[in-house]
Formats: sequence, C-alpha cells, structure tokens
Amino acid sequence: MFSEQFFDLLLNLDDKWKVERVYVNVQTEEVDIFVSYTNSQALDPDTSEVCSIYDHAPARRWRHLDTLQYKTYINSSVPRIINALGKIKTISVPCADSYERHTYLFERLAIDILKATKNQTKTAELLKCGFNVINRIIGISVKRGLERRPKVFEFPHLSIDEKSFKKGHKYVTILSEPISGTVIEVSENRDSDAVKKVFAKTANNQLVKGVKTVCMDMWQPYISTVKYLLPAAEIVHDRFHLVKYLNDAVDKVRRREVKHQTSLKNTKFLFLKNPENQTETQRIKFEAIANANYEVSRAWKIKQNFRELSGCSSLSQASSLLLNWISDALKHNIGVITKVVEMFKSHFRGVTNA
Repeated sequence: MFSEQFFDLLLNLDDKWKVERVYVNVQTEEVDIFVSYTNSQALDPDTSEVCSIYDHAPARRWRHLDTLQYKTYINSSVPRIINALGKIKTISVPCADSYERHTYLFERLAIDILKATKNQTKTAELLKCGFNVINRIIGISVKRGLERRPKVFEFPHLSIDEKSFKKGHKYVTILSEPISGTVIEVSENRDSDAVKKVFAKTANNQLVKGVKTVCMDMWQPYISTVKYLLPAAEIVHDRFHLVKYLNDAVDKVRRREVKHQTSLKNTKFLFLKNPENQTETQRIKFEAIANANYEVSRAWKIKQNFRELSGCSSLSQASSLLLNWISDALKHNIGVITKVVEMFKSHFRGVTNA
C-alpha cells in the first residue's frame, strides 16, 4: 500500500510539513493524504512576521493530481498564528491557494487540458470533477494573469477579431496584440459599440496614441469605428481571413463542377491543403487535377497566386503586384472568385497593407 514516505517524496513540501498518514478507499477509488505542520512558529501571511502558532483551523481537503486511477486529496488542519497586534490568521499552505479547494498542480493540469480540449465539460469529465470546478479555475487563472499584467502598456500594432460561441448565435469582440497574441480586452457583440467598449475598458490613453496599425477582417462596423477612434492608424486586413474568402470560393467552384467531373470527387481537402503539407500520394493526385482544364484548377491557382504576394519590400511593390493579381483574376471570369476579387478591390488599401 502507499506509504507516508512515498507521498512525502512526491509532494515535495518544505521541511515544516509532513505526511502523517495515508488512507486508501478502494470502494470509492480515492486516496486521502493527511498532512500536518510540525513547527511551533509560522509566518504571518500578510507581513511575513514570525509568529507563534495559536491553534488550528478546521480540517480542509484539497483535490490533487490522481494517484494511478485513484482520485487524490490532501487533508490538513492548517495552523493559525497570532501576530503582534493580536490578530489571528490562518497561515499559507505551500501546495494551494488559501481560498480554493484544489492544489496548484491540479489547477495547472486543468488549464493544460482546457487548452487541448477547448471544452469545459470534457475537461471536467477527464478530471472527474464538477463543471463548476473547471469554470472557477478559468476565472481565477484569468484574474491572476490580469493582475500580473503591466497597468500601463503601449502597442504599436493591434488586432480586432470576433469570436462566436453558443453555436454561432452570439459573438464577442476581442482586442489583442497580434505579435505576442496578448488579449487586451473583450466585449460582447461585434458592432461599433463593442469596438468602442474594448478601447474604453482599457483606460489607457497611451495605448490609443501609440497605435500604428490595426489588423481586422472586412467587417464594416470594425472598419468605420477604428477609422473614427484611430484616424492616424493604418488598417490591415487579416491575411487568414483573406485566404479563407478565396478558399471558400474555390470550394464553391469545386462543389458545382464535381457534379459533372467524377475525378473531382473526394478532393475537397486537396484544394484546401497547402502543397508543402501534402503527402506524396496527395501530391500526385492533386497535380493531375491541377494541370487539367478544370475551372476549379484555375480558381485554385488564383488563390495560390494571392498567397504568394506576401513579403513585399514596400507598399508600392505590394500595390503593383495586387493590381496585377486583380487584373489576372478577373480575366478568368469565375463568378464566385470575381465576387471575392471585387471585395478585395473595395478594400484595396487594407489588403495592400496585409
């Protein structure tokens, strides 16, 4: 059975804390580790003053990382000190926050799983805990991160994007820094008021003054509001969304043409996948289709030519290459592609900046 020395080693608490006993419940598949404080003095959690132990608080139980398939808990009656002013306080424990019911390591694992699953319910199932536990971990970790962030910051480049939730029926507007990925502020909805709110909520005039570019999709409420709030900033249309518009157009051409060309069946992801990421089998099949006189092949080449425009050394070079691409794309007279090209023309400056 598990020994006290085994958990002393694994928990790696400081020398003032000791595992007194371990209780294993085979029926419920739970392990309870009982830890006690062995010193006669402890630090005041607020002032770090060395104080005498006054008494012990009622026993508390924290959820910890599982031991094999067994849910594991740390239990302790945490000491309370009495300071020079006569105030009685519960001391800090090394493995958990004073107000939570889970350890730091459990919280870290929950955050890692949340980042992988992007789903609170699934994370709760994997960790065998309640949804409310995971939801609270999100709240306290975000709060802790915001407290650590500098109160005054200045970003020359910003990004505004939307995020849908609840099956796409609701949106939030996200203000972020595109290079580091730092989320600066979030507001409900995706209208002009939402953009105004994310800037207003930053309460940082320096942020607004120092902005050189704002990256965004071609969503008109975002464009018009940013032009009003930041008249000196350049609008840059997000290249991810630009390519997505073209990818969607290419797929529409493929879906229309596949009704008459059986060789195009099951080729959707061949046209969406970048050539450098294709397997050898996919590459051979794709080249045979791409070199055929299919409308979808021409549409794909238009999209690929656009992807290769990035990395220009100057705005004038980018502008010239974009004009040439627009002229060439319109010559093919592919309806859905023409619609996207015309949209790019109407946002020429932002696309050129991209």
